[in-house]
Amino acid sequence: MERTCKIVLADDHTLFRNGLKTLLSGIRNFEVTGEASDGCELLELLGRETPDVVLLDIEMPKMNGIVAAEEALKRWPDLRIITLSMYGDEDYYFKMVSLGVKGFILKNSEIKDVVAAIETVVDGGSFFSQELLFNLVSNLKSTPSSVPEDSPEQLSQRESEILLHICRGESNNEIADALFISKRTVDKHRSNILAKTGCRNTANLVVYAIKHNLVEI
Repeated sequence: MERTCKIVLADDHTLFRNGLKTLLSGIRNFEVTGEASDGCELLELLGRETPDVVLLDIEMPKMNGIVAAEEALKRWPDLRIITLSMYGDEDYYFKMVSLGVKGFILKNSEIKDVVAAIETVVDGGSFFSQELLFNLVSNLKSTPSSVPEDSPEQLSQRESEILLHICRGESNNEIADALFISKRTVDKHRSNILAKTGCRNTANLVVYAIKHNLVEI
């Protein structure tokens, strides 16, 4: 990432926000350009500047992260939001995904994972904590989800292989290397898989695949 990545932090815990700002400011080409302690402050801030990515906490006073994300994405549909989650926030996962957030990471993640999430999302991808996904998977069989419930269209053998790698959290480049095919081919298969399953993004796709027993992680 050559150009400077402008980041806005929205979290009501000052110590956490300051600590994350310090860590991110030490990363080459990263710059924290704004901070907010609640959803109202975030919306006001976004009215003045356009960041490359927003790191958004869910539990905040005045206006929580869910309402803030919904309102922000109505006003700025192209806004890239990565949700900062605690373990107890898993119930909000599907709601945030349906709103269109681009990433979901746990607050206890290593800084390298936060950096990877930001870089992936800024480059146009989605990043979802594998630890969080596994926590969700453990409850999927007994917990209703927002993924489509219709029987999935039959996937080809190659699509099934790629789906497994996607569910393991691998990037398109990593999948291409593992299967000895081009990234463009992986891109095409991923698009076909999303179309066949009716899923909007990687997060929905992973949950859908596990819900329908298409893969075992």
